[in-house]
Amino acid sequence: MTPVKESGTNNEDISATYEIKEKLGEGSFSEVHLAQHRLSKRLVAIKCVHKRALRGREAMLENEIAVLRKIDHENIVSLEDTFETPTKLYLVMTLATGGELLERIVERGSYTEMDASRVIRQVLGAVSYLHQLGIVHRDLKPENLLYETPLEDSKIVISDFGLSKMEQQGVFSTTCGTPAYAAPEVLEQKIYDKKVDLWAMGVISYILLCGYPPFYDENDTQLYRQIINSQYEFDSPYWDDISESAKDFISHLLQRNPEKRADCDQALQHPWISGGAALEKNIHGSVSEQIQKNFAKNQWKRAFNVTVVVRHLTKKTLAAEAENEAEENSS
Repeated sequence: MTPVKESGTNNEDISATYEIKEKLGEGSFSEVHLAQHRLSKRLVAIKCVHKRALRGREAMLENEIAVLRKIDHENIVSLEDTFETPTKLYLVMTLATGGELLERIVERGSYTEMDASRVIRQVLGAVSYLHQLGIVHRDLKPENLLYETPLEDSKIVISDFGLSKMEQQGVFSTTCGTPAYAAPEVLEQKIYDKKVDLWAMGVISYILLCGYPPFYDENDTQLYRQIINSQYEFDSPYWDDISESAKDFISHLLQRNPEKRADCDQALQHPWISGGAALEKNIHGSVSEQIQKNFAKNQWKRAFNVTVVVRHLTKKTLAAEAENEAEENSS
């Protein structure tokens, strides 16, 4: 009996409860489909995990399910049910129909610092909730921030907890996530904590105000060095109309030393988030142009594990690589 079954997984045929429709996306060992509850007609998202492809990484899925079962927050997607067959696991999730964060910004007619501040405040509130539960997301990025509905006043929800981990499981040392959002301590293969989520929030905040990332290079080695040294600029003309308060907020999050980096409470109390310091000037033209220019590139759609970058850059021995792989599979 698997840990998943012990936690309340249905063994009945999922097709008796849900009509599974078109595929919404896919990963290395799973697919996400649109589905409709046969009785209520309510739409949901179903993550279908192929057990054969998952072999050796069962603990990762078990962890994701355990994390999702603990969560109940308006700005986080919910796990509604799980089903299991001999070959597949199905995670029934709340469907977010409003699209990805950056896509919605591009589609808007007007967009201001205040709009960005409202988004960040919602996400920080959810991250604060996770951290209070002892959960670290470890893969915060714009693609994982979705609007719940297409309505203009829709709230933001955090998705994809495949790399999340609970503090009670021990120290964090596995290099994981998406390279451009990874904190320096992750890339340096140091023991780290929940402050890595705050670094990612700094990167996201930067992007929301100019449309391009603070750290970027075609060469992974150069990207790595930029992040390790926290080398970024508020470039002219893109930042000329952005408030000093917004820049100060980002600077408190993109602190190389995690001990000096703001935590969720401090970030939520910053004037740019809580004090009305965010400007109301329309910056949509510049920001949307840069989003379309920078995030259409395939290299920014890459979702490969940071481990690949770290191994390449540090030129680990084969023995050390094998040890690192074993750590990943056990986390």
